[in-house]
Amino acid sequence: MRIRPIAPSDLDELQALARETGVGFTSLPDNREFLAQKIDTAVSAFQERTPVDQRLYFFVLEDDDTGRLAGCCAIEGQVGREVPFYHYRVGTLAHSSVQLDLHRTIDTLFLSSDHTGDAEVASLFLRPEYRGRDRRHERNGALLSMMRWLFMAQFRDRFPDKVLAEMRGVFDAEGKSPFWECLGSNFFPLDFNEADRLTGLGQKSFIGELMPKFPIYTPFLSEEARACIGQVHEHTRPALAMLKKEGLRWEGFIDIFDGGPTVEAYIDDVRGVRLSRTCRVEVKAGELAQAERPRWLAATTSMAGFRAAWLGRGPGDDGVMTLSEAEAARLEVGAGDTLRILDSDEEA
Repeated sequence: MRIRPIAPSDLDELQALARETGVGFTSLPDNREFLAQKIDTAVSAFQERTPVDQRLYFFVLEDDDTGRLAGCCAIEGQVGREVPFYHYRVGTLAHSSVQLDLHRTIDTLFLSSDHTGDAEVASLFLRPEYRGRDRRHERNGALLSMMRWLFMAQFRDRFPDKVLAEMRGVFDAEGKSPFWECLGSNFFPLDFNEADRLTGLGQKSFIGELMPKFPIYTPFLSEEARACIGQVHEHTRPALAMLKKEGLRWEGFIDIFDGGPTVEAYIDDVRGVRLSRTCRVEVKAGELAQAERPRWLAATTSMAGFRAAWLGRGPGDDGVMTLSEAEAARLEVGAGDTLRILDSDEEA
């Protein structure tokens, strides 16, 4: 299994992935024309033909044996520069009455675009059959999530100070969002799926035009809607756990449609960025010893030719990473080349 930049020839497979993502996965709508444009945008970004603040770096996880795409993930260079990027900010308003000797604090939601200009890690999806049912696939999700930190560390000057990730919110057994049904549906003459689809297609101006500009008092929401604030979809919990391990935290921002949390951090504080380092490559013929559980993540230092994969061993005392011929071929590197590596078990 290896990570590489998406290519125009991946369109069919990308659309198949989009059909599998399910409700609430905003960034990968099942729209062939839109997906083709997304691929073109990503190709331009990797070739550095796009301004830094407009770049979308889109990666795919490829099965070496079959050539099939097992999953995908992305990094937005900066959000909100062309189209407003909205959240609700969970806040508190205090009210007091001297006459009645009462003091009350009320939770509120404010429409916000505070994250304008931040980077975003997004679009992480892994097909069910590649989700750790056997040893070969046990760390595919971690590979998709963590390789983005190596990319950002290697090309640190292309990114701003902060990074965020939007987490899919709670849906009931019928696929409905209690948060949307109670709040968003009152302001948009659309069902959740249609509003979500338009947002995924980049048509976001209606949010600022139709959502209230004044604070929303959460006691006016239903109990089911309030319970969704800052909570994630059951399928999103592993992704959230990995982001928390890297140092991203919830600071009170939620998705305006489903109430899911937005986690964030300063890029230089992210564990995978701080602890990654570079090493020189050596290649040996034949099979090399493999750890039972791969813990070393390796990525190339070329943007257009970026590759990432797990390795079964770490560097030697001399700082050299020895690869088998098969591993070198997977990463498309040779003796004397440089890799950026990360010990996934190293404590921050």
